[in-house]
Amino acid sequence: VDQTEERHAEIYSPNHRSQTEDIDLKCTSYKYLVCNKAFSTQSYLSRQLPVLSNNKLFKCSVCNKSFSRKVNLNTHLLVHSNEKHFKCSVCNKSFSWKSHLNRHLLVHSNEKHFKCTVCNKSFFQKYNLNEHLLVHSIEKHFKCSVCNKSFSWKSHLNIHLLVHSNEKHFKCSVCNKSFSLKSNLNTHLLVHSIEKHFKCSVCNKSFSQKSHLNTHLLVHNNEKHFKCSVCNKSFSLKSNLNRHLLVHSNEKHFKCSVCNKSFSQKSNLNRHLLVHSNEKHFKCSVCNKSFSQKSHLNTHLLVHNNEKHFKCSVCNKSFSRKSHLNTHLLGHSNEKHLKCSVCNKSSSLKSNLNRHLLVHSNEKHFKCSVCNKSFSQKTS
Repeated sequence: VDQTEERHAEIYSPNHRSQTEDIDLKCTSYKYLVCNKAFSTQSYLSRQLPVLSNNKLFKCSVCNKSFSRKVNLNTHLLVHSNEKHFKCSVCNKSFSWKSHLNRHLLVHSNEKHFKCTVCNKSFFQKYNLNEHLLVHSIEKHFKCSVCNKSFSWKSHLNIHLLVHSNEKHFKCSVCNKSFSLKSNLNTHLLVHSIEKHFKCSVCNKSFSQKSHLNTHLLVHNNEKHFKCSVCNKSFSLKSNLNRHLLVHSNEKHFKCSVCNKSFSQKSNLNRHLLVHSNEKHFKCSVCNKSFSQKSHLNTHLLVHNNEKHFKCSVCNKSFSRKSHLNTHLLGHSNEKHLKCSVCNKSSSLKSNLNRHLLVHSNEKHFKCSVCNKSFSQKTS
C-alpha cells in the first residue's frame, strides 16, 4: 500500500501527497484522487496508475511507439510480425489478430447495422459509418499539394499522394502488374481467382466482391443522380462522372510512347496501346474477325444483329447503338466546330475532318490493283 501511495504522490503534485493519506485500507473501494475514479482492489488501482497518468514506459523497438502497458506493446508487436494465425474460412485471408478477423467476417455478411442518417447508406462497422459521415461534412483540412484535392482525413491524403508517385512496390505474382497500395493488389488478386460468390440476379454475371456486384447492379438501374455540369450527361456513379469530366478538360497526362497521342485517363492509354499491338484475342464467332478489345468485338457483333433500337427523329434512320445515332444527328446540324488548320474548312465530325486532312497530305495508301494509281482515301 505504501508503494502505491508513493507512486501516486510521485505522479501528481505535492498537494496530492497529503490526500493519499485519506485512503482507508479497510475500505473495499480504492479511489484515484485526481478524477475520483474508484477501483475494487488496491492492486488494480496500482496497475491502472500508468494508464491514468499517461506514463508510457514500454517502447516498441521497431517503430518507437510507446505504451503504458506491456500487454499492449506485445499486442502491437504483432503488426510487425508476419505471423497471421487467424484465417477467414470464406476467402482464406489471414490476420494477426482475432478482432481483425471478426471485423473482416462482416464483409461476407449481409448485416449492416450502422446506417447514415443523411443518405441512409448502411455499414458493417461503426467506424466505417463515422468515416463515411465526413463525406457529408464540408470541412476538408488536408489538401494535396499536387492537384489541390482536399480530404477530411490525413490518412486519405497520404493514400491519395501515392497516385502522384511512380513507386509501385506491390507486384502481382500472377501477371506482374504492380500497385502502389497493398489493398489494391489484394483487390486485383481476386481477378485471378475463379471464386465469384456474388451473382447478379438480373443477368447472372458473377463477381468476387459484393461491392463490385453492388456497383454493377446500377447498370440495371435507370437512376442517374450524377449530372455533368457542362453537357448535362447523367451517370449512376460519381466515379463515372469524375472520369467523364476529364473529357471537358484539356489535361492529358498519359502519352503513348509509340505515336505520342495523349489521353486524359490511363485506362484509355492502355486501350490505345493495343492498336500498336498485333495481339487480337477476341474473335467473332460468326465471321472469325478478330479484335484487340472485347468492347470492339461487342460493337462488331451488332453488325450481325438486325436489332436497331435507336431511331433518328429527323429522317427515321435506325441504329444499333446510341453513340452512332448521336454521331448521325450531327449530320442534321449546321454546327461545325471542327476546323481544318490548313484551309479552314469546317466539319461537324472529327472523322470527316481527319479524312479531309489527307487531301493536304501526300500520303496515298490506297492503290488500284488494275492500274496502280494511288489515292489518299479508300472512297476515292
